[in-house]
Amino acid sequence: MKRSSFFTLLNKYKYVIIIIPLVTVIAAYFLVQYLPDQYVSSTQISTGIIDVSRNLSSKDNLRNDQSNEIDREFSNLTSIIKLKKLIDQVSYQLIIHDLSSSVPFRSLDQHFKDLGDTAKDNALLIFREKLKKGEPLLYNKADEKALIDLLVSMKYDERSLRKDLKISRDGESDFINVSFTSENPELSVFVVNTLCKAFIGYYNKENNKPINSNSADILSNLLVEKRKALNEKKDEFQHYKIKNGILNLDEQAKSIYEQISAYNDKKNQAIKDIASYEGAIKSIDERFDPKERKYIESTISQYNQSITGTEEQLHVLNDEYVHSGFNPKYKPALDSLKKQISTQINTGSDKYLTNPLVAKDDLVKQKMTLEVSRDLAKYSVESINSELKELNAQKSRIVPFDAIVKTYEFDINMASQEYLELLNKYNQTNPQLNFSLKLTQVEEATLDGAEPFNKVPLIIFCGLGSLFLCLLMVFIGSFYDKKIKEPIDLVNSTHLPVLGSLNEIEDPNINLRKLWDVEQRHNTREFKELLRSVRFEIDQELKGEKILAITSLSEGEGKTVLATSLAYSYAAINKKVLLIDGNFNNPTISKTIEPKFYIEDYFVNKSYIDRDNNTITVLGNQGGDVTLLEINDEKNIQNDLNDLKLRYDIILMDLPPLNSLNKCKEWILFANKVIAVFEVNQSISREETRYIAYLKNLKDKFAGWVLNKE
Repeated sequence: MKRSSFFTLLNKYKYVIIIIPLVTVIAAYFLVQYLPDQYVSSTQISTGIIDVSRNLSSKDNLRNDQSNEIDREFSNLTSIIKLKKLIDQVSYQLIIHDLSSSVPFRSLDQHFKDLGDTAKDNALLIFREKLKKGEPLLYNKADEKALIDLLVSMKYDERSLRKDLKISRDGESDFINVSFTSENPELSVFVVNTLCKAFIGYYNKENNKPINSNSADILSNLLVEKRKALNEKKDEFQHYKIKNGILNLDEQAKSIYEQISAYNDKKNQAIKDIASYEGAIKSIDERFDPKERKYIESTISQYNQSITGTEEQLHVLNDEYVHSGFNPKYKPALDSLKKQISTQINTGSDKYLTNPLVAKDDLVKQKMTLEVSRDLAKYSVESINSELKELNAQKSRIVPFDAIVKTYEFDINMASQEYLELLNKYNQTNPQLNFSLKLTQVEEATLDGAEPFNKVPLIIFCGLGSLFLCLLMVFIGSFYDKKIKEPIDLVNSTHLPVLGSLNEIEDPNINLRKLWDVEQRHNTREFKELLRSVRFEIDQELKGEKILAITSLSEGEGKTVLATSLAYSYAAINKKVLLIDGNFNNPTISKTIEPKFYIEDYFVNKSYIDRDNNTITVLGNQGGDVTLLEINDEKNIQNDLNDLKLRYDIILMDLPPLNSLNKCKEWILFANKVIAVFEVNQSISREETRYIAYLKNLKDKFAGWVLNKE
């Protein structure tokens, strides 16, 4: 569907689109005048939820999520108000009032107008009994089903009342709004007040029941005993911890395990160092013979004594470093003594050479350094072992404490759990904590005026709705409209080319012979321009050939007008034109122009056609149930047409429509090119698709369509 098609339809039905919404608006205006006035009656119920929640949260902090709890309370209350049993009570009281009062809220439905006094009394008896017992009416009982139908007819049933009943919380306040809308102000007031009284009575009956004080006393005594037992266990546990000096057993155990792990790492490292030092010293000793070793030991004995003294100081300081748990404050002193030993070793090496013949001073120096480091590592292992022994002893001492502490903690947890469970039961039972809501109706609903009813929006809505429906119908019509309106539609539908289009001539009595006269210049300017364009496209398709056949899918599409117009158009450019009327069933050209020469004479008798100095020559036919090949055979007709091609510049053949079957196809045998006329606003039927397939089979012989009356 094209947008232009939609707007074309809008323009076509513009008066309908205007009139229908206008009539709808007028009708809506008069109809809303008879709508009954609406009366809204409302009241408020004070719940006390906010005050109770504040008391509980400020004193005992019983509610962690106060806001959510309040919302749940209000949701529960509004759900209770909407209970069927409460709505039924309102329904019963309404129907009892209307059946027993001389001024009912609503008149009886026409099906119950003839209800007798006895039937009314029986109905009142059942309704009052149901109201007293708070029971619903049952469908499976015949008499009660009739009463249900009565309530439905009066719109007093639960579903009808719910529709006009609104119940909601008033913002963040402590009030619940109850409102009802009806056509009768007294009815609205009655429903609101009756429902509030029924709700408050039902809630007080179900929730404000007396509490058993004996149960509260028993729970109170048990609670005191459990709390006393819990305190005794806590005191016993504290006394045990003080007596045994237990601060935090878990932290102590963790600290001991960490220290044992650290000392084990240090011990392993020291053992590795001793082994490496021993190996290095042994390797150096192997490089000296006994004489050299003796000489060395005798010459450096004085310096060895000083080194030994320094080593003893280093051993003492190293023990303190290990016992302190490798405290960093001993590190500078250790480094200083190590540096001093290194200096003494260097001095001994400089003062006394080992042997003038052998330069092994560096090896002696390295050996002495390695021996000092080895001795330090050995003393470190001894110190670490003593510390590990003490730590393991501490670990052994805290194991029994841990078992006893775990027992105390388990007993205290069990006692605490029992105490809390009992405390929870006590809180639920204690009259001082089990607050009951005090529901009250703030003020009774009273009569009020009718609600202002703005009728203008309803009227506007009706007008816009009808306008939308009209536009929707036009859109649907344009969407499913398969009629050809533009050349592109014809191309898409047939997949065949279009040569051009012609507009519809407004004057049906115009003389085509005078179409090109000066006095017709303004009346047919557009038609002539379009016709010139079609003529140009035809010339491009003919490419020097002369015979052009003009047909259509069915009668009345304008092919004869096109053939005649083309004849005058070619004559206007000084072409010698022969116009042949090939439609034997409907020889329109022959009847209109009354030609001098006929097909039957020419193709049979080969009579001479005198052009009589006219630019256009018409070859008509006498009509009848005859075809071209019945007049003469194909070969003779072809020879005759070849003679005509020598005498004329263009030969136009007005053929029968394609639905005439072979009558049209016989003429097409002799044509050089074929064009077909299609009238706008026509759809292609299933039968016509066969003719389009025939045109496709002509291939290059078919020049294209001409869209007529656009």
